[in-house]
Amino acid sequence: MEKLEMNLNRRTKLALIFLGVTLPVLSFGLFVGEINGKNISTDQVKESHSNKAMKLIVIDPGHGGNLPGAEGRISAEKDITLQVSLKLKEAIEKELPGVKAILTREKDVDVPFRERSEIANRNHADLFLSIHCNSADSDQRVKGKNGRYTTRTIRRPSVSGTETFVCGYNRLQRGESTVAMRENADILMEENYKENYGGFDPNNPSTYIIFSLLKRTYRDKSIRFASYIQDEYVRLGRENRGVQELSLAVLAFASMPAALTEIGFISNPDEENYMLSQKGQTEIVGNIVDAVKRYKTSSGM
Repeated sequence: MEKLEMNLNRRTKLALIFLGVTLPVLSFGLFVGEINGKNISTDQVKESHSNKAMKLIVIDPGHGGNLPGAEGRISAEKDITLQVSLKLKEAIEKELPGVKAILTREKDVDVPFRERSEIANRNHADLFLSIHCNSADSDQRVKGKNGRYTTRTIRRPSVSGTETFVCGYNRLQRGESTVAMRENADILMEENYKENYGGFDPNNPSTYIIFSLLKRTYRDKSIRFASYIQDEYVRLGRENRGVQELSLAVLAFASMPAALTEIGFISNPDEENYMLSQKGQTEIVGNIVDAVKRYKTSSGM
């Protein structure tokens, strides 16, 4: 009898643990499925994006307003991403007849993560692309001789290259965790962010698993699009840091293939100057437009 009670207690504990993990995630998945008051099933989403021509791309200039993103020696991420995005919109509409592009912001303002992807959802976009600049710099708390702690910036100006992310969940390595936390950090500035993002805490890697249910539908197409972007960067001699899956809030709610591309390291003076230059921005825009063309052709759109 005593052994039976121990087994029952053990099973009860395991069941409670299972429910404690899965119910919040399932609730979050249902919460995300409600768009404009309607429950949208995975099958409905798949059907709505099959066998149709590409008509709309939503371009998301990262950060904005009082959230500058990463900062270089002479510029801020929010400014470079907006400049590139404005040029990208113009180039897409010029070089892809019948395809329209809209921006999540057209000036220096902050737009909450959820609203950025909702713009794409409301407009039934075929692609969602978020433009960002990377940084290898990090802040470190240092204890002084007087016993007080101060924050100093550790600079790594030699780190360079491009990388493109799709939304997914994996075991975060230290470097990947830093990228995810940096790109998701703007959530903390939003009111009621825990309610808006299903309890997600950008400072806690253990909560990143909630995004794993959100992007499986478009995973393959997102990876293909991201790979085309990286291929184009490499074709012009840019250093390739690859395509990676990462738990990124700005991509998680998009109901279409989506990617976030880091167009260079603003912490690297050479790459910062390149991203600020007319030549650099023209090449980056050309790379992305060519990637969109390849994706459009490969998808039969």
